[in-house]
Amino acid sequence: MHKVFKYKLDFYYQQTLIALVTLMVYAGIKGSFIEDQFSFVFRDPIVYIIIFYFCVYIVVLTLNLLRDRKLIITDEEMIFHHKYGERKIRFSDIEWMHIGRERLVQTAGRFQLIVFKLKNRRRLFRIRVGRYEHNRELVLEMEKVALLVPKGKHEKFGLRRKKLG
Repeated sequence: MHKVFKYKLDFYYQQTLIALVTLMVYAGIKGSFIEDQFSFVFRDPIVYIIIFYFCVYIVVLTLNLLRDRKLIITDEEMIFHHKYGERKIRFSDIEWMHIGRERLVQTAGRFQLIVFKLKNRRRLFRIRVGRYEHNRELVLEMEKVALLVPKGKHEKFGLRRKKLG
């Protein structure tokens, strides 16, 4: 078994398109037609702001395209892959795993978050399912992995409560 889940870039495409459409609409409203020729005034500071944001969105989109992030799940391990390297996590190294949702994030879907802790690491790993393509298949694959490792309790990855008394 070898499943590959690519990182979604929809959000970055949408932001870039929105900035481009905003620039075009604003240019259409502010521009003027003189002698059958379209004239656009560059003295307007709002045009510079829209162009700046459009350029920032293009750079961010390009960087994320070049980064090429993927989550690869094999029979014995999961691999967080990107252009500059990869991190392999063996299923035998996982101390516990929880598949559920985040309380603070209001997104659609019952399974939003996969949290697991490694035996030799203090911090938790969080996989936000909605950030990957084919998220239902990802949840199914992670449920298969969860059968191999102990389940985590909700208190383990929430805020630590001090005992009173």
